[in-house]
Parts: sequence; C-alpha cells; structure tokens
Amino acid sequence: MSTDTQHTSASPHTLPAPADTDARAATRESLEDYTLRFAPRSYRKWAPGVVATSALGGIAYLADFSIGANIGIAHGTTNALLGIAVAALIIFVTGIPLAYYAARYNLDLDLITRGSGFGYYGSVITNVIFATFTFIFFALEGSIMAQGLELGLGIPKPLGYAASTLIVIPFVIYGMKVLSKLQVWTTPLWLILMVIPFAYLVITNPESIGTFFAYEGESGAGAGANLASVMLAAGVCLSLIAQIAEQIDYLRFMPPKTEANRVAWWRAVILAGPGWVIFGAVKQAVGLFIAVYLIATLDPAASATANEPVHQFLGVYEHMMPGWLALALAVILVVISQIKINVTNAYSGSLAWTNSFTRVTRTYPGRLVFVVVNLMIALALMELNMFEFLNTILGFYANCGMAWIVTVATDIAINKYVLKLSPKQPEFRRGMLYNWNPVGVVSLALSAGISIAMFFGAFGSGIAPFSPIFAVAIAVVATPLMAIATGGRFYLRRTDDGIDLPMLDDDGNPSGAKLLCHVTGMEFERPDMLLSAEPAADGSKQYISSLALATDKTGRYVLPAQG
Repeated sequence: MSTDTQHTSASPHTLPAPADTDARAATRESLEDYTLRFAPRSYRKWAPGVVATSALGGIAYLADFSIGANIGIAHGTTNALLGIAVAALIIFVTGIPLAYYAARYNLDLDLITRGSGFGYYGSVITNVIFATFTFIFFALEGSIMAQGLELGLGIPKPLGYAASTLIVIPFVIYGMKVLSKLQVWTTPLWLILMVIPFAYLVITNPESIGTFFAYEGESGAGAGANLASVMLAAGVCLSLIAQIAEQIDYLRFMPPKTEANRVAWWRAVILAGPGWVIFGAVKQAVGLFIAVYLIATLDPAASATANEPVHQFLGVYEHMMPGWLALALAVILVVISQIKINVTNAYSGSLAWTNSFTRVTRTYPGRLVFVVVNLMIALALMELNMFEFLNTILGFYANCGMAWIVTVATDIAINKYVLKLSPKQPEFRRGMLYNWNPVGVVSLALSAGISIAMFFGAFGSGIAPFSPIFAVAIAVVATPLMAIATGGRFYLRRTDDGIDLPMLDDDGNPSGAKLLCHVTGMEFERPDMLLSAEPAADGSKQYISSLALATDKTGRYVLPAQG
C-alpha cells in the first residue's frame, strides 16, 4: 500500500480526543526535542562528525579529575590506575550494543530499554535511575564551578551553586539545535586549557612521572597492587557507566547509515558512544597525576584541595604564568567545562523525568517543567555539600547504574542475537509491548539489590569492595536465564502493528514515509505509527502516533493483544 493511500484512509475523527492537547504540546521541536519518541529522519540533518563532537562535548566535565584524585589519594597510584582500567573496559564493552541501537534506530536509552527486557512501564524504573545520575553529576559539576567562582571572584559557595544552576537554563530549553552549536564552538578552547597544563608538567618536570607511580595513597595498601583497593577504585569509576545514556541522547540524531557514509558513521558511533570512556579514563589519570604533583611539590596540606579541579589547574598554571592570569584561566576552564557538561545533565534529566511522568499520568506537562525540577534537586544536593561524600555516593550509585546498563546490553547482545528470544528490532510503542517484562525487571532487582547489600557490608567487610563486579556478573547471568525461563513470552504483546508499509528502508534504516495521526491531525514517520483501534466514521482504517498513545487516558485507541 502506498503512502498516499495510507494518507487518504486516515481521515481525522470528529470527536474531541483527550490525547490531542498533550500530544500536540509534545511536538514543539525546539523545546521538546522528541522527548517521548524516536528522532525522525526529517529532523536529523547533522553529519556524523557533528553529532559525535556534540556528544563528546558532554564529557567535558571535571568530575573525572576529582574522581581520579580521590581514588588515588585513598588507594595509591597503582590501585587507582588498575581500577580505572577495569571500569573503562566494562563501560566500553557494555556501551557498544547500546550506542549501535541508538544510532541505528534513532532511539534514546529509555525507548531501547522498553523493548530490551523491561516493558512499557518497566523502563520507568530505569528512567528514575538515570534521572538520579543526571542530578548527582549536575550537583558535582556545579560544586566544582562554585569552587572556581569562590577562588577567582570571591563569590560565596551558596551563591556560586545558584549561579551554576541558573546559567544552563537558557541553553537547555532549546534542545539539540542549540546544544550542538554550544558543544562544537567551545571544544577547541576547552581542549587547549586542559591539555597544556599536563603537557607542561611532563615536559618541564619529568621526575614527576616517577613520583606519580610511586605514590602509595592513604590506605596503607603499599606500592603494589591490592585487589580490594583496585575494586573499590573501580566501583567509584563505574558510577559513570550511565554516562552512555547521555551520549545516546545525542547519538539518536545520527543520520541514516548508508554505504556511502558507513565508515564515518561507525567511527562517530564508536568514538562518541563507548569511546567516551577512553577520554574519561585519561582525565581520571591526569587528575590523579596533578594531585600527586601538588602534594609532592607543595606540602601535605595540599591534599585537602588536591582533589578540587580548580586548585589542580591553578597550581599548574601558576608555574607557567603570572598569578592573575593563572587564576583567570583556571576559572575560565572550570566555567566552560561545567557549562558543557551540565547543559547535557539538565537536558538528559529533563527527558528522563518527562518520559516517566507522561507514561504514568498520561499527562504531558512539558520538558521545561522537569528541567527546573532536576535543577532544583541538584541545587539542594550542592547546598548539602555532597562533594565531601563523593566516593560513598558514587560507589553506591555504581551498583544501580551497572545493574541497568549491563542488563540492557546483555539483552541486546545475548537475548537478541544469540538466544533470539528478544525481538531484534527494538520496540517502544504502547500496545506493542507488555507493560512489564520480568526478564529485565527481575535481573535489575537481583543485580542492584544484592550488590548494594554487599556494598553496605551485608555479606562481610571483606567482600564489600567487590560489589561492582557482582553487579555486573549477576546482570550478565540473570538476564539470559530469565529470558530462557519465560521463553521470551513477555517481550511483545503484538507482533503486527496493522500497517502494511515496511518499518525499514532498503539500507535497514527507519523508514521516512509519513502517515497521518487521526488524533493530532499531524503527520509522523512510519516507526512512530500504529493502526488505531478506533476506525473512521466510514469504517476505514485510521492510524495513531506513539506520541498520541502515550498521552491517551482512555485506552480506546490501543490495539488488543494478539494470541
């Protein structure tokens, strides 16, 4: 059936539709940025390199420097570097299937999660985990910016926290169109300000390399490797595993993959997807390197601020230039980095909260509402001085983040491609999925629940450091076992969406063919559409968008389950 035929048969209904107002509100591209649905081909006009640069701009955060310094000061250089390597390997491997699905099918991680073991409502749980990630790291970065403003301009930290929160709002409300420009324009200056100090230290103080590797930290673990210390360090670094979800919020805007652009397409997906952790690991190691240098060359009291990036860079800049210029550049670096990452934290957090709220209440309040909600939670954390408890907060969160990410990655890699119990093509639309799928929900509960209990010493202090590894192992094992135990019965409520047009084009990309949604009276691309359970007045077929279904309180448009 041709697209034109589909349009003709989809005549708008005459009765008022409860979903109409909310669905139309969610289609405002500049403010809403495809919050509740896949990113259509008509909107994705960026080249792979621009998307990748925008995504990598989101990892400009300075928290890596703090994390590296903290775990190094606690456990020594050797254990910290091994922990960083362990975490980076896990994050890279689990990020590959997630980044591919996001870029190939133009979905954010919530939409991927729905069809990868969790169900239509089940992924709300993981959305809350992700939203928590965004406000924790927003607060962390905001704290770092406040430290810079206090040191450079004498602004009290409480006011600095407020300033770091309010400054991102004008950028975030306009979504990808503004964020992509911000990230591309600021990246060169950010790179120069960050790389030069490290290069200066290595070139002018080559002995600092030996001092760095000999540093034993405060734990008394000694100069050699200690497995428990390595795992504790890895656990803190693994709290960043949910960063892949923020990378995906950009990667979903990748252009269609074709034979002509496949090399550039894959390069962008790998570099900006799982590849983010390579840059993150380098920053963690550099943060530790600078911290050790400051502790060794200044005095023991330097360790009190050696984990604060503004003091790290200021300490190096002061060896290179006049004090006033060193201070100015350190503050500029901190402010640029904070804005680059916190616009992403605020943006991604608003998407997660909005998506969850709309599914649960069938009401769309607008993404801007949850930009404010997310920022207020982050501001409260900053005022409570969460920076002082960084290792504990991140170590605890790591278990939740890993349980989610590893479960979804395992479902894609094993349940879809090896066991073939999970549908290979991602599904996210209401009515096509069961509301709850025990495969992902149970695996998440087991992985997070047991590893968190371990983290807090329920199985003894000796095993507590290994909670992150158990979180990974449990998710990897439980996810396929649950799929086998359920026979994959709870993935799809329906296998036929009632539309004759193919979902994918000849290159395997989501089709750009458009259909008319009879509820909103607007056109949507094929992957967003389903047959409506409500026929037209003349008995002909009508079609409805996933967006209208998400805000429909009556359920009258939802197709019945197939046997």
